[in-house]
Amino acid sequence: MEKQLGKLVKVDPRTIWLHEAHEFTPWLADNLAELNDALGVEIELVDREVSVGAFAVDIFGREVGSGHEVIIENQLAPTDHGHLGQLLTYAAGLDAKIVVWISPQFRDEHKQALDWLNRDTVDSHSFFGVELELFQIGDSAPAPNFKVVAQPSEWQRRVVASTGGSVTARQLAYHEFFLDFLERLQAKAPNITSSRRVGYDNWLGVGSGRSGFGFVAEFMRPAWFRVQLYVDLPTKELSKLAFDLLIAQRESIEADIGEKLEWLRLDDKRACRIFLQREGSIQSSPEVLESLKTWGVDELPRFKEILAPRIKNLQLQSVVSGHPERDDQG
Repeated sequence: MEKQLGKLVKVDPRTIWLHEAHEFTPWLADNLAELNDALGVEIELVDREVSVGAFAVDIFGREVGSGHEVIIENQLAPTDHGHLGQLLTYAAGLDAKIVVWISPQFRDEHKQALDWLNRDTVDSHSFFGVELELFQIGDSAPAPNFKVVAQPSEWQRRVVASTGGSVTARQLAYHEFFLDFLERLQAKAPNITSSRRVGYDNWLGVGSGRSGFGFVAEFMRPAWFRVQLYVDLPTKELSKLAFDLLIAQRESIEADIGEKLEWLRLDDKRACRIFLQREGSIQSSPEVLESLKTWGVDELPRFKEILAPRIKNLQLQSVVSGHPERDDQG
């Protein structure tokens, strides 16, 4: 019996989103996970339409794994010189390390420009060109696809940027540990992060779904391995308010976790930490490192499952300005 197959048809994005700023940018802000999957990074939303002089960047975000600022500039028409200029202006004005340009059609000269920037910039800046595609089969709803047409040679760039061109034995050990850790983590909890990149630092982070809150597996001196919620909001007052609202739920949180947690408000710092830890360092025996991986891969998804809904529901208000947080923050 002959199989009946549908025909894949390409759809013009401008028939779905009639206005880039009013329709496409809000949709993208709500669906960053799809872009993250294409890029192999985890970008969390910080804000939309962030002012840079007389202009405004479409989306301002942060890469969870590194903390680097990210700008995303969209257009629903083929790339043009004006948007390339805006992209560089925004990157300089916001000190963004990751720059993403999205368009349905990349002209060759603009792809070449991004390739040149990736090749010849000397620091840790990364430039991505992404073609926005929409496909439909029959009467199905159009499905978006982000096609990466320009990207950095990431690993070489990261090593040069973060280590000055050389990697110490300790940094290499961190890299190898967390590379295996990330693979196991995504096998256990496939939706926990879209990131495919691991640096040479002593920690690995995944997003919470809200800017300023991250879940982290981290080696701490002198010899501890932690799974923690790291709270670092734009002001010290907001971070402490978030911590206080969470610690008010301490009894139910620890009951769900099944263990007593360590709660560090850190009054002299902006950030706060809530964590579990085990003894061990990156120089521990292979047997200890294996046990830390197994423990961390079990605990990190559990931390996110239990704490992420509570984080989402926190009613935060700036004690400095008196203005509530934007409802659309990541």
